[in-house]
Amino acid sequence: MTTNSIPPQRLVPDRPFPPYAYLPGRDRHPTRDAEGHSFGHQPEEPDVPDPMLWRACGDYLYGIDLFNHGYYWEAHEAWEGLWHACGRRGVTANYMQALINLAAAGLKARWGNVRGVRGNSQTAARLFTSVAGQLGPDGRRYMGLDVSALLRWTSDLSEHPPAAQSTSVEPESIAFEFNLRPD
Repeated sequence: MTTNSIPPQRLVPDRPFPPYAYLPGRDRHPTRDAEGHSFGHQPEEPDVPDPMLWRACGDYLYGIDLFNHGYYWEAHEAWEGLWHACGRRGVTANYMQALINLAAAGLKARWGNVRGVRGNSQTAARLFTSVAGQLGPDGRRYMGLDVSALLRWTSDLSEHPPAAQSTSVEPESIAFEFNLRPD
């Protein structure tokens, strides 16, 4: 995770971004509206991600790409599939759920919902705390990301959410001043 207003290089460049980053009240719902960018598209059931082989998990990396480029709803959806594949239990499921809440906080920030940013950030921080506890003192990094840095950032975000934005912001505007950069 780095503080940088310039999105990093794509991790999965062969997977195109949707034509727009969904924002409630501004755009057609991606899956429920016949003109939505993912209408009629049935996502494939992802395999359970192997935390040791995270570099080979296209859905995980694509979620990071989406998040870093302002596609928060879409990142949420990418990670939610992995959360379900994990059976919604265990350290990897908790980690995915924390990322889902972080993406939801981004969507709420772009939507101008400060209360939603705060609530989703608090949930993400609680989940990152759980992941850190499950990893133990030697497990600071998980699936390429620094869990303690994510915990600090989400805790700070819950206490100091960004100022409300207008829903008329650019379609793929970045709500946060940091990027997820796995290594």
